Order: sequence, then structure tokens, then C-alpha cells
Amino acid sequence: MAGASQSLRLNDPLPLDGGGELVNACIAYETYGAPNEDRSNAILLCHALTGDQYVASEHPVTGKPGWWERMVGPGKPIDTNRYHVICANVIGSCMGSSGPASEASDGKPYAMRFPVITIRDMVRALVALLDELGIDQLHAVVGGSMGGMQALSLAANWPERAARVLVIASTSRHSAQNIAFHELGRQAVMADPRWNGGDYYQGEAPDAGLAVARMAAHITYLSEEALTEKFGRNLQDRDAKSFGFDADFQVESYLRYQGSGFTRRFDANSYLYITRAMDYFDLAEEHGGKLANAFAGTAARFCLVSFDSDWLYPTSESRHVVRALNAAGAAVSFVELSAPHGHDSFLLDVPALDRVVKGFIG
Repeated sequence: MAGASQSLRLNDPLPLDGGGELVNACIAYETYGAPNEDRSNAILLCHALTGDQYVASEHPVTGKPGWWERMVGPGKPIDTNRYHVICANVIGSCMGSSGPASEASDGKPYAMRFPVITIRDMVRALVALLDELGIDQLHAVVGGSMGGMQALSLAANWPERAARVLVIASTSRHSAQNIAFHELGRQAVMADPRWNGGDYYQGEAPDAGLAVARMAAHITYLSEEALTEKFGRNLQDRDAKSFGFDADFQVESYLRYQGSGFTRRFDANSYLYITRAMDYFDLAEEHGGKLANAFAGTAARFCLVSFDSDWLYPTSESRHVVRALNAAGAAVSFVELSAPHGHDSFLLDVPALDRVVKGFIG
């Protein structure tokens, strides 16, 4: 399925939580399906950390199918025959929206001069996009993982902008363990000599460090059951251990493949900025220290979905949000789905998720 690739240059400076503003910001996005007359059939899809706007169309760098092609399209759970689907690359990323690799006013890449951003800043840019598209209220906002954080932020800070809020495998704040894994990844990038303080755009990128960061993160996306079932302790293309440090085990080879593939499509500085934004995310902190305050008076309907094998954002995190929504008097439903894949279950073939999405979207 081909989406319509577009970009928007914001006329007004984008205010940022960290102080200051982002001037001349660009937002790259794709759309699928047509808007109806009053533009009430729009669904905003929010992508995860390493995702992008290519939700249901071929990725221009990797040539792979869109990250949620199984969910979005004609006759699919998010039916583009009925809905106008919008997915934008978040600011701070590297697939067309303003980020560290973008050109600053002096004609050089921002690199580490790019301002540190938050999840709310990302959503502030998405709201500016909706304003430009003439969409006052979304039929739904949908997101998994970091996308779920964006969906919650939109519901809390711009409560009138979405009638339905679907949050999958996500959380209202990062735990100490989440922050720790992200810091491991950031240190791997910054320890690569080619990172050069973030100023590497005219030379070789810190691919070795970024690959290690991706390997560490990828482990958190999977479950022990999935790793054991897929790889176990099987050796990779050999009959005996090498007694060296090559990839003896299949799981080692798999992680190295994931790491090297990631460097071909993602910017190392963007990885630093986006993981930092996720670590700063704490919806309760933004609303006086009480999560229920974030949803006070909301008229939106909410649905939260977790997976029993997800240890990165476990079911307890979703239940925490559900309790806050209940305390705020919001209309909320919740389901924990059984799937062996871990956190990545929301991206993989879980038919029960298809039914939940289709049922909630309506």
C-alpha cells in the first residue's frame, strides 16, 4: 500500500518544555485513505522509538514493508476505506522531521546543538500538523510503546483533540530500569570515537556504538520465551564452539544482524535525543504529581492493551494508568493479551490485538 508522503514547515516557532523554541521546524508525514467532508474520520498513529511515518508503505531506505502494514489498509483493523490515517515522523528523529541531522540556520547540521525535547514537545508538533490539516478532533489517536506515550500526552494536554485514545504496550512514565537500559545505549554511542561529540556528519558515523545500543535495546523488546524458542543455545553455522569471540551462538548472530541493519536507517544523535525524551516522560509529574489529574474532565474513551510477556512495559504499568483514568471518571477499557513475543508483540501477528483495535476504533 502506498501512502502519500508529505512534509510541513511550521510558520510559527515551536515552544519547547526545556525552554526556548524550535524555529522553522519541519514535520514529515504520510497519509492513507481520504478525509471525509468534515474531517471527522482522521486517525493519528504515533510511532515508537525507532519507527517512522512509513506505517503501511515500503520504507525508502530498507525496502521493507511498513511497520504496521498488517494493521493499516483497506479492510484491515484500521480500515483506510473508512478512515483518513495520518502518521508523522516525530521531531528529533531522522526521516524528514527536524532533528539533529537537520540543517540549522548556519547551513550546517544541528548535531548536538539541537534542543533537548520531550514527548510533549513531539505531540506539540503533531498538534500543529493537525491544525494545518484542519482537523479539530481525531476519531482516534493510536500508539504503541513510545507511540502510546504520545497518545497519553495528547489526551492529557489537548483533551479535546481525540475522541478515542488507544494505548498499546506503553506506560505513563519511565522506570529506573527503563532509564538504565537507555543510558547503556547512549553511552555505547558516545563511547564510539567516531561520535566525535555528535559532529560526525561530514565523516564516518558511530555505527559500532549505535549497533551495540540497538542490540541492548532489542533484548528488552523480546521475551525469554521467544529467544529460547527461536534460538535456544543453538550454534550458528558450526558444529562445535570456536573457543573465540566470533558469533558462536545463533542469538549472538541475530543481535549483530539487528545492530548492523539498524545503523543503515537511523541516526545516532537521534537515538540519543529520543531516548532522553522517553526517559523524561512522567505524565503525573507534569500534572501536579498525581496521574489522575492528567485526565480530569476528559470526554475521550480510552482503551489500554498490555501483553503478558512484555517485561519492558509490563501489565502493571497499564493497570496504573487504568486506575488513574478510573479515578478521573474516564470511560476506559483494558485487556491483557497473551503473546509469546514480549514487548514487540504489538508489531507482530497477534490476532487478538487485531480484534481489539478493530472493535475499539469502531
